[in-house]
This record gives sequence, C-alpha cells and structure tokens, in this order.
Amino acid sequence: MSSIVLVSGAWHGGWCWQRVTPLLRAAGHDVFTPTLTGVSDNAHVLGPSVGLDTHIDDITRLVDFYALSDVILVGHSYAGQVITGVADRRPEVISQRIYLDAFVGNNGDAAIDLLPEAVAEHYKESVEGQGEGWLIPTRALDVLGVHDPEDLAWLTPRLTPHPWKTYTDRLTVSGAVDSVPASFIECTDWMRVFRPYAEKAADAGFVTREVATGHEAMVTAPHELARVLTELVASQHLGSVGGSSRSKGL
Repeated sequence: MSSIVLVSGAWHGGWCWQRVTPLLRAAGHDVFTPTLTGVSDNAHVLGPSVGLDTHIDDITRLVDFYALSDVILVGHSYAGQVITGVADRRPEVISQRIYLDAFVGNNGDAAIDLLPEAVAEHYKESVEGQGEGWLIPTRALDVLGVHDPEDLAWLTPRLTPHPWKTYTDRLTVSGAVDSVPASFIECTDWMRVFRPYAEKAADAGFVTREVATGHEAMVTAPHELARVLTELVASQHLGSVGGSSRSKGL
C-alpha cells in the first residue's frame, strides 16, 4: 500500500491528524505525520530564519530517510506550498499530491500573496504587532469553522505562532512537480478562503472533491476526510483518477 505523508498547515503539528491516522492505517496504509520545524511540538527550534525551504527540506528528508516510494503527499492549508516543493524535488517517488483546502502555488509565488487581500492585511498587522515582526500569531478557531467546545479545548492549547518567513519566501520549482498527479479537497462550511485554488485545480485537471465541514477537516470531519483520502489513493492505483464530485460531511 501507499505511504501517506500528512503535512499540517500553519500553527499545527503532526498531532492534529490523530483522528484520521487510525482510519488510514486500518485501510492498510503506512502513515507519517511530521511536525514542521519551529511549530507546535517543534516550537523549541523556532527562529527568524525558519522559512519555506526549511519546511520543504523537512519533508524531503523524511521521504529520503525512510526510502519511501509510492508516496501520497497531503498538504493542509499553508502546507500546499510545502508539498508542491517536495513533489518538485522528488517526483520519481511521489505518486500523488493532495491539497486539503490549501494553496496551489506556482513558481515565484509567496503564500502571503495567495491570500485574499483582507486576510493578508490582517496577517501583516498581527505580525507587526503581537508577532514582533517575525511570527504569525494563531487565528481564532471559530473563523476557521471550529465551534464544538471539545474540539476547541483540544486544539487551542496546542497551536503555536508560525514563522512569518514561510509566508514571504517565494516558492521555487523547476516544473518537475507537474508530472505528479494532483487532487484538491475543499472544505466548504466556512469562509472558503481557498475556493480560488479549488477552481484553479479544477481548471488544471486536478481531481476535486468537497467536504462539508470547516477548514480543520482532520478534526471536525475525520471519518469523511479519511474516506475521501482513501478513495483518492485507490483511484490513483487503479489509474482512473479524474473528474470531480461533491462529498458531503458526516
């Protein structure tokens, strides 16, 4: 079966996939949930020099160290930038990249420029204020579509500020990434910041799916997310990935 590498977005760590990983492993997959440098349980190594290439290196080194093949890269939110960089560096061992409500950037794109203008301005203001010029403070979870008190109690104390440089660094890719099949899963029950990238993905011929939940699908709809991921992986192995559909949440 495939090796699925789940890469979390800003403020999160590998722990955020805890409700999804048992379901994917039960389907027979090897699952890796690394925490990127400088965030969450790796916040002790945070510094102003941590940038996008640092995070691309994190995941590339994991793939190399474990000699993984038939790798499914799943990037949530900001980590869309990360999996694009990794797939460009190791296209021969990546069998699919899956963007979970995530950026789909091109060569030269910086994450901050991919956000809606109003959201980007909020980020910049918070970085200059509470973030002391080099950190993105955590966002309110209700804005991301998390409302259940138990989910809020689990997530809130585990989120940590995210290195700003990762959002201002520009993605550098050679074009090799384009040889790796891609899919996009959009989370539809929130402000839909990543709707433009769902549309971009569809226009580019990606497989597209929808899950009726907020941005934190791995927390708020883990069974539905695991089902969609499992279907995408199976379709890739059958060589029949294609088209689009809507997947309703639990």
